[in-house]
Amino acid sequence: MSKNKNKQVSEDNFENLEEVLSKTEQYIENNQKKLTTIALGIVLIAVAVFAYQKYYAAPLEKRAQDQLFQAQRYFEQDSFKLALNGDENYPGFLDITDEFGSTAAGNLSYYYAGISYLRIGEFQKAIDFLEGFSSDDFILSSLSKAAIGDAYMELGDNDKAAASYMEASSFNANSFTTPIYLQKAGIAYEMIGDYQNALSAYQTIEKDFSKSPEARDVEKYITHAKLMMK
Repeated sequence: MSKNKNKQVSEDNFENLEEVLSKTEQYIENNQKKLTTIALGIVLIAVAVFAYQKYYAAPLEKRAQDQLFQAQRYFEQDSFKLALNGDENYPGFLDITDEFGSTAAGNLSYYYAGISYLRIGEFQKAIDFLEGFSSDDFILSSLSKAAIGDAYMELGDNDKAAASYMEASSFNANSFTTPIYLQKAGIAYEMIGDYQNALSAYQTIEKDFSKSPEARDVEKYITHAKLMMK
C-alpha cells in the first residue's frame, strides 16, 4: 500500500513538473520578442558602459591627471593663488574642478582648492570646496573634515567646527591625528559652553591615546572643563 502511494506521489510530482515546464515553454514562446528585446538591451547597456569607460572616462581621467600636475607643484611651493588660478600655460585647481569634476583627479582638485583657500584666508570658499570633495581614503577624508573644522573656527561658527572635528576623529582612529582632532573638538565645545562634550573629548584622549603628545597636557583641559561644569 505504501509503495503504491509513493508511486502515485511520484507520478503526480512528475505531472506537475511537466505542467510547469509546459507553461514555461508557452510563456517563452508567447513572449519571445519581448525577451529578446530585453536580452539585447542588457547586452547594449554592457557594451555602452564598456565603451564609456574605455573611450571617454579613461582618456578624460588621463587628461585631468596631466592638468593636475602643475597645480600640485604650485601648491607644494605654497603658491596657493597660482595653484588655484593657474598660469598662462597650465590650469589651476578651479579650472580642473570645472572641466574634470567627474574624474578622480577633478575630485582631488576640490580638496586642493579647499586647502588653498583655507591657507589664503578665504574660509567660506574653503568650506564649499572641501565639502565638494569625497574619498574612500580614511586619511584624506579626516584631513578634509578637520580642515572644514578649521575654517568654521575662523568664521566663528564653533558649533559646526566641533562637529567637523569629531567627524574627522571618527575616521580610522590612530594615535597621530585622532587626538589632535579630539583636542580641537574639545576646545570648540568649550567655546560654545558645551563642557560635557568637551570633557568627553579630553577624556577619550586620556584613555585611548595616552601616549600621544596631546595626552601630556590633557589633564589641565579635563580640570578646566570640570570646573566650568560646577
